[in-house]
Amino acid sequence: MRNRFDRQLQVLNDELIEMGSLIEQAIEMACSALVRQDVEKAQKAISFDEEIDHQERDIESLCMKLLLQQQPVAKDLRLISAALKMITDMERIGDHASDISEMTILMADAAYETGDPINLDLIKEMAKETTDMVIKSVDAFVQKDMDMAHWVIKEDDVVDDLFNQFKQQLIKKINENVKNGEQATDMLMVAKYFERIGDHATNIAEWVIYSITGQHEN
Repeated sequence: MRNRFDRQLQVLNDELIEMGSLIEQAIEMACSALVRQDVEKAQKAISFDEEIDHQERDIESLCMKLLLQQQPVAKDLRLISAALKMITDMERIGDHASDISEMTILMADAAYETGDPINLDLIKEMAKETTDMVIKSVDAFVQKDMDMAHWVIKEDDVVDDLFNQFKQQLIKKINENVKNGEQATDMLMVAKYFERIGDHATNIAEWVIYSITGQHEN
C-alpha cells in the first residue's frame, strides 16, 4: 500500500514540475513579446494560460484522489494539502503572465504621444528573478529543500526593489514629459504583474516549509 502511495506522490511531483515548466515558458514568452512588442508572440503566451489551467485541474484531481483513497495523516497529509495550495498560486502566476501579454497587445495598438522609449532593462531583470523564484519554489517542494524555499522568500525583496526602481524611472519619465504619462502608467501595471508573480512564488515557498515543518510562515 505504501509503495503505491509513494508512486502516486512521485506522479504528483512530476505533474507539479510540468506545471512549473509551463509557467516558466509563459513568463519568458510574455517578457520577450513585451520587449519586442511582438503581438503574435503575446497571443501565443496567452494560450499557455489554458494549458496551465488544465494542469491545475489534473493536479487537483490527483490530490483529491490521494486524500480519499489513501486517507493520509501527519506529514503525508501536509504534503498533499500544501500541493493543493501551491497550484492555486501557480495558476495565478499563469494568469499574470497572460495579463502581461494582454497589456503588450494593448500597448502595441495604442498611439502613444511620447518621446524616448522606456528602458525595459529592469522589467527584464524582474522577469528573470521571478522565473527563478517560481522554478526554485517548485524544486524546493519536490526536493523537500528548506534552504531553497527560504532563498525564494528572501528573493522577493530583490523583486520588490526592482519594482520600486522601475516605478521611480517611470515617475522621472513623466516629469520629463507629461505626454509619457499614458505609456508609463501601462508599463507600471506590467511591472506590478511581475511583482505579484514574485509574491505568489513566495506563497509557494511558504507552503513548502509548511509541508516539511507543519508551520506556515507569514
